[in-house]
Amino acid sequence: MLQLPDLRISDNTQLALGTTACLGVVVGLIARAYLPKSESGLPLPPSPPTWRLLGHFIPPRKTFLTVAEWIDEHGPLVTIRFGTEKIVIIGRHSAVVDIMEKQGGSLADRPRLVAAGEILSGGLSIIFTPAGSMWRRMRRALHTHLQPKAAEEYQPLQMSHAKNMVLDILEDPANFYNHAATFAAATVMKVAYGKTTPASATDPEVRQAQEHFQILRTTLRPGAYLADFIPWLKYLPWYAQDLKRRFEKDKQIHTDQLNRVKRQIQSNADVGPSFMRYMLENTELHGLTETEMAFLAGGFFAAGFDTTTMAICTVLMAAACFPDEQAKVQAEIDAVVGGHRVPTFADEESLPNLHAFISEALRWRPLVPSGLAHRTTKEVVWAKKNHLAHQRNYCIPAGTTVVGHHWSISRDPDVFPEPHAFKPQRWIDDQGRLRDDLKFFVFGFGRRICPGQHVATRSVFITSLLNLWAFHLTLDPTKPLDDMGFMRGNVESCTVEFKTRVPETELRRIMQNY
Repeated sequence: MLQLPDLRISDNTQLALGTTACLGVVVGLIARAYLPKSESGLPLPPSPPTWRLLGHFIPPRKTFLTVAEWIDEHGPLVTIRFGTEKIVIIGRHSAVVDIMEKQGGSLADRPRLVAAGEILSGGLSIIFTPAGSMWRRMRRALHTHLQPKAAEEYQPLQMSHAKNMVLDILEDPANFYNHAATFAAATVMKVAYGKTTPASATDPEVRQAQEHFQILRTTLRPGAYLADFIPWLKYLPWYAQDLKRRFEKDKQIHTDQLNRVKRQIQSNADVGPSFMRYMLENTELHGLTETEMAFLAGGFFAAGFDTTTMAICTVLMAAACFPDEQAKVQAEIDAVVGGHRVPTFADEESLPNLHAFISEALRWRPLVPSGLAHRTTKEVVWAKKNHLAHQRNYCIPAGTTVVGHHWSISRDPDVFPEPHAFKPQRWIDDQGRLRDDLKFFVFGFGRRICPGQHVATRSVFITSLLNLWAFHLTLDPTKPLDDMGFMRGNVESCTVEFKTRVPETELRRIMQNY
């Protein structure tokens, strides 16, 4: 009988083969997770080197400066990695126009942010809502009260509160942040809820908004919460209790505001128009539940309050930091309105240097330096050209997180020469008019641009105008200056001193009799 060889494999050999097979699977999974891949076969943008298995390290403080270094070294677009997720960061002006503006329809989505979007916001914040029917319904509703035509109607309200801000500074010049916050709160509270009693920086709703955004800034830091990498953690009762408690507090205060307006409508009280009243009287038109409406109005108030406050403070800080540029703006204001007439929105077109100063202040210290994350819904291709007209194509695959990095974009030397210098004249053309070919994306990109930009822009303009007309601003040399603090939500970034440009008694009389 023919005897076949013994083909049995020893235990050690089986172990070796099994180990090899497992290693092959692991290597394959790593390759799939980490290596660039696209339908077109084009590479992702270059990536800074890292030996960390968990991806690139970004320090928790002044993250934007680390990213800016990568952009300077590796080019307009860089790819970084957190765990298995790849993120493309855009840091130059022409690239962000080509990708996030011209191809904005492909980047209208948001990535899944478990900690900030689902735990802290309960999936109810328009900021984090994925592109789709819910987001479109929310955005349509907001546009009814925030589009340019509607924003013009708030100008008398903004003028009134800007005048009150001047009077508040006369009474207590040391707390200009609180006075800016009071202006923003009073204005947005009226638009959102029709609240006629003057809001202040100490109101519960305002405190809630301030606390919410401080927590939100922390939650959005890469790696702040493990749930962003392991989503099922959010279902554990003990996990992220701080965020869960915060969500319940926000839900309660938003619901209380909705119920207050609802009671006013039911009692036929003459409370005037507001966004919340409009939503309650048109529930079938927008197809949102009461909880969704409460969070939409609450987000409207909180985002409008926070952004407007920080923008006003940034402009006033810039005026104190750059006295020569402040003097140029004040000379323009004096030439247009003089010292004994209160300037108004009617003077807006005659003040190009003021507009240029505001634009430069918000370029110099952008409100959201690291930007907000978008997500591609289909493959995006971008062509990089160098000075020799050579072209290199890069691909951003569908499902990739993409961030427009405001700090780096605002420091693009090809668009903003001497980018670290404060030069408002860069916004003025040879005829002394505002340039229409230069733009910095203060309020975001593409279809995800902030819907409240028109109201916020008018608020920053009128407060800047009245305060620079009324006061000469200087820094307190005895107090520390953190000129990057407002970008992090630090309300004690600097101390500004206000000296009246007309006799105080006359200024008070003009403001009170306006």
